[in-house]
Amino acid sequence: MRPYFEKMTAFGHELKKGRLKSSQENLQKLKDAESKIQIEVERVKMVGLPEEKINARGQMTVWQRLEYLLDPGTWCPLHTLYNPADNEQGTTNVIDGLGKIAGKWAVVIGFDNKVLAGAWLPGQSENILRGTDLAKRLHIPLVWLVNCSGANLPEQEKFYANRRGAGTPLFRHAELEQLGIPVLAGIYGTNPAGGGYHGISATILFAHKDCNIAVGGAGIVSGMAPKGEFNLDTAEEIIDKAGKFKATPPGTAKTHYDETGFFRYVFETESDVLDGLKDYMKDLPSFHPKFYRVAQSREPRFPSQDLYHLLPMEPKKVYDFDEVLARLVDSSEHMEFRPDYGPEIYTGLCKIDGFLTACIGNRQGYLGKDYPEYADYAGMGGKVYRQGLIKMNEFVTLCGRDRIPIIWLQDTTGVDVGDDAEKAELLGLAMSLIYSIQQTDNPMMLLMLRKGTASSHYFMGGPTANRHNAFTIGTAASEIYVMHGETAAVATYSRRLVKEKEAGRPLEPIIERMNRLAREYHENSRPLFCAQKGLIDEIVPLSDLRKYLVAFAGAAYQNPKSICPHHQMILPRIIKG
Repeated sequence: MRPYFEKMTAFGHELKKGRLKSSQENLQKLKDAESKIQIEVERVKMVGLPEEKINARGQMTVWQRLEYLLDPGTWCPLHTLYNPADNEQGTTNVIDGLGKIAGKWAVVIGFDNKVLAGAWLPGQSENILRGTDLAKRLHIPLVWLVNCSGANLPEQEKFYANRRGAGTPLFRHAELEQLGIPVLAGIYGTNPAGGGYHGISATILFAHKDCNIAVGGAGIVSGMAPKGEFNLDTAEEIIDKAGKFKATPPGTAKTHYDETGFFRYVFETESDVLDGLKDYMKDLPSFHPKFYRVAQSREPRFPSQDLYHLLPMEPKKVYDFDEVLARLVDSSEHMEFRPDYGPEIYTGLCKIDGFLTACIGNRQGYLGKDYPEYADYAGMGGKVYRQGLIKMNEFVTLCGRDRIPIIWLQDTTGVDVGDDAEKAELLGLAMSLIYSIQQTDNPMMLLMLRKGTASSHYFMGGPTANRHNAFTIGTAASEIYVMHGETAAVATYSRRLVKEKEAGRPLEPIIERMNRLAREYHENSRPLFCAQKGLIDEIVPLSDLRKYLVAFAGAAYQNPKSICPHHQMILPRIIKG
């Protein structure tokens, strides 16, 4: 692989001498933006009952369970800020992400027992759908920390039913098991109805001695004979039944261990349950990393802190993509595919934690007066042209053949437009790329460096048009929109401006609407908004980006569905010539 050494050293020299004043300002802007995101993350962690109160009940919080269960330093949270229904709690009430348990990668989902005892909330089913999809895409175990009081009944119409409603884990778990992907569940607390479904649909159930799962809990069973209305007599009857069921709730550990056999194990302490999960994870199918590693894992030769100087906050500022990549990949080395073709797109092979990984990204800046070759205007990086689309189609197809997972690094202003672009077949070539992606069956992830715009957000690894997207992470500079707000305002109101002008009416009211629309586009594309609405799965500090790349590569190679032996790969040979 080829190093970046010379020009990267020049950058570091300039930075140390303090000549890059603008980059120092950029660092501060990015740090400030990341701090605001972190405040929101901490707010989600603190929501609900305080840790001390949960511990006083003899329980661990979901965060304490995760800390105990996961190998230190491996947790890569996802969907922390996800709240598509704008719940007042600010959370969907499940915590999920990628992490290692006993040395093996798994998707972990835990109910937040500090909030309504882990109840179903609006948006939770969509969050869980993303978690089960992640396990399916990476072909790795799904581990549950079940502690769910069932549906938050006053809001049941927001999540109970529909095609993507709260019952979908029932068939999702069955689907994973049919693909050979185990679902392990550690079960705590009272889990009626919906909580019981999550527990019983897992492959192996590890229960705490005080837990229970049931089709209906005490409150449900007490009200199973409705009489049309409530009065004092029915209220007294409910009180009497509720007292009896509280003393002996349905579906105790005794019932499901001694009689039904649903619980494989019952443990005395909460930590014992987690130890049981760890013990099983050790024995689940996986390849030793040496089977797939092409080299010893090495850190990049240049520090990740440089990213705060290299990646501009301002979306229109140009930067060197190769410099950014050198702070993320092993030894800051790569093998570039077709470097003299499609200059707006980088395609190449890199190593992440010693694993061979394909990287595709947008280069920025002026591309020369003779590019694109089909038009009389000069091309600019970030935009995608004919050659770039052809190159990506070729590269993705070869990655599929060689079974190489793909990391997309997106910062795009969209695909070229106009009649020249139409004649150059960009529309068909973009759809060809989506077809090429779909036929690979390769795990992919997307790193949103800055802009995701128009159809190129879709075909450059975006989850909308990519069945193989495992997850998408963003930065404090990320923004996603169908087009820039000012462009959208012009597209929306240009005809109206002409009509108002021809009619002799004042233009100021239309101009105000245009400015309002541009502001709304800006507000609805910010990183926090993108995370809350699920356009991005997690906003990650620049210093932690490589950690997520390592998790993706390790998980993708842990137990893949198919293999291409290294000495039978064709893509490295094509690059070398």
